Amino acid sequence: MTTLSTAPSTAPEHLDTLADTYDEQGYVLVKGLLSKEEATEYRARSHELIARLDRGDDPTWDAASDVAMGRQTSLQHLHDAQFYDAAYTRLLTDPRFTDVAAAVLRTPNVQLHHTKMFIKPPENGSPFPPHQDYPFFPHKNHKVAAAIFHFDDAPDAKGCVRIAPGSHKEGPREHDPQGSFHLPDFPTDQLVPMEAEAGDVLFFTYFTVHSSGINVSDEARTTWLVQFRDPADPPMTDQHKESLGQGLILAGSDPTGRVGQA
Repeated sequence: MTTLSTAPSTAPEHLDTLADTYDEQGYVLVKGLLSKEEATEYRARSHELIARLDRGDDPTWDAASDVAMGRQTSLQHLHDAQFYDAAYTRLLTDPRFTDVAAAVLRTPNVQLHHTKMFIKPPENGSPFPPHQDYPFFPHKNHKVAAAIFHFDDAPDAKGCVRIAPGSHKEGPREHDPQGSFHLPDFPTDQLVPMEAEAGDVLFFTYFTVHSSGINVSDEARTTWLVQFRDPADPPMTDQHKESLGQGLILAGSDPTGRVGQA
């Protein structure tokens, strides 16, 4: 598993190494981007926010049933947490995050696409089948990436993210759209658990095949997903255009003026 062993440095050579790893493997797990104390605070905020808004919906994919093998599972989520608590807005523009985001995109300009908070409940937290993010919001130049902030520890038993290293090099794959885009025939032995600690952030490309297992532990798994892009990369569809704050510049500037489009 490719990781950065210490909290990220802003030194250009350090960020270049990170970007090289990301280019080669399709992902990089950055250790300790947030302190344990910060992660603990964000975990508490996340659980309080989801409980307070109490949307009551379950975003578990229909396609997850094959992974769950008939087991009843559940999932809690929230779009656009930054519109309900300023702490998430500050995190979006925190240089510790944006420096790495800019490095892996290889551009000084970083634009928000959307965010999602996920809480996998203990004992039955829903899995995600293998998939790429690409079919959900394709872009012309494919300079779109994800960052998953871990607000608590995520061992394999908690249903951590699993990634197929190097899978991004094959580009777009044909997905089964039934029950949400997924890759039913992808070899599961190619998927490597990305076990993480509170404060770690996992960056990966939108071509990288990934999945996650069921949370069978006795503790919830709490993460925040941030999808971001190069603002010079035009979207090919208008999917996800309803995401609040889409087009917000997190670092640098938008050379196109195409604010909030798709």
